[in-house]
Amino acid sequence: MRVMIALTMTIFVALLSGCNKGEKGGDVVGGEYPEVMIFDVENSANQLRKDAAFFLPVEKIKAKHPNFNANAFVVFHEEQELASQANDLDGDGNADQIVCVADFAPDETKALTLRFAKSGVQPREYPKRTQAELAHKFGGKFVNRKYEGGTFQNVQYLRVPPEHTDHSFYIRYEGPGWESDKVGYRFYLDWRNATDIFGKKTPNMVLQNVGQDGFDSYHEISDWGMDILKVGESLGIGSLAMWRDGKANRVSQTDSVTCAIVANGAVQSQIQTKYFGWKVGDGSYDLVSDLSITVGSRLTEHAIAISGTPENLCTGIVKLENSTLLTTPETNSGWTYLATYGKQSLAEDHLGMAVLYRKNDLIEVAEDQHSHVVVLKPANGQLTYYFLGAWEQELNGIKTAEEFEACLKQAMAELNSPLTIHFDRSE
Repeated sequence: MRVMIALTMTIFVALLSGCNKGEKGGDVVGGEYPEVMIFDVENSANQLRKDAAFFLPVEKIKAKHPNFNANAFVVFHEEQELASQANDLDGDGNADQIVCVADFAPDETKALTLRFAKSGVQPREYPKRTQAELAHKFGGKFVNRKYEGGTFQNVQYLRVPPEHTDHSFYIRYEGPGWESDKVGYRFYLDWRNATDIFGKKTPNMVLQNVGQDGFDSYHEISDWGMDILKVGESLGIGSLAMWRDGKANRVSQTDSVTCAIVANGAVQSQIQTKYFGWKVGDGSYDLVSDLSITVGSRLTEHAIAISGTPENLCTGIVKLENSTLLTTPETNSGWTYLATYGKQSLAEDHLGMAVLYRKNDLIEVAEDQHSHVVVLKPANGQLTYYFLGAWEQELNGIKTAEEFEACLKQAMAELNSPLTIHFDRSE
């Protein structure tokens, strides 16, 4: 769902920098990866970028090096190894893209070296700073739409059984989860289809332990953090819906749903959910939702493909007391945001939430009883937006509205001035 441009490719950077700290890899013996390709990555913005993720399509690499082997590669900037991973986005067993992360000074262009071996498998290991997972129970059975007995096991793929509904005790924390070293998220894999926030007090990966010691124990504060958002009938944070009859209609009534963990890596994690026969009014739509997060970032990218020609799609933020609505000036172009900030977390402390969208996609900013809403127009059945949560109890967390707005402005600026990759340099 990413646009690939010949030779010079523009990539939207899924990150929120300014509050991030990078990890550095170790050295590698060059003889293990004898093949070399050099390329440039340009930061045209006059600002520092920490943990900036960029994506290399394997087809572009193979256009220059047909023998590229995605099972044995490493990326360097000078003598420094950069964290990277290969992603198989279509599930055919072959890597489609390489995602890598680096820091960039203002207006800096880095010459990077991709080294690889023509054959063999030589995986690299990096500190795990993202995660995606989906776990459901095995060994029990549904009784009156509640799952009795059994134990949770992680899976890569699930076709949601027709018996499953909210509070069925079948899926751990009620849906898939994804996290970076900043924040975690989940969405309810049932008729609610709304996104929630796990506030984290640690940069460590925590989702593997959430919900293991009691179905909803994560609503209470613990050493790692807690569920910090009351979603109810709202859009939560960044949930997908369609604006109709003066309200946001979530993806509730469907014929069937599947969910897959596309990537669960050190650098990026991604979840793909397919909804078949989404009913809204007189319409019925098939929908593919890709949610992804990269290291050092609070931002989730939500890339959507939908069948037919819907008049709109929408997203937004739950309306909560003790919060202030934040918007960008009407004159702003490119990427912009709708956000809230205040003592609106379930821990009764400060939480900032935002959705970022392209101004050209905007139909209107609206609201219903439960949510602040941005109504957007898909282009050729596709739409991409971002959302984020920032909790004051994070390690080095954002604690004021001014700090939150500063981080939003930096994220918006980075999206408006994306990194550019140049494959056309001479080697």
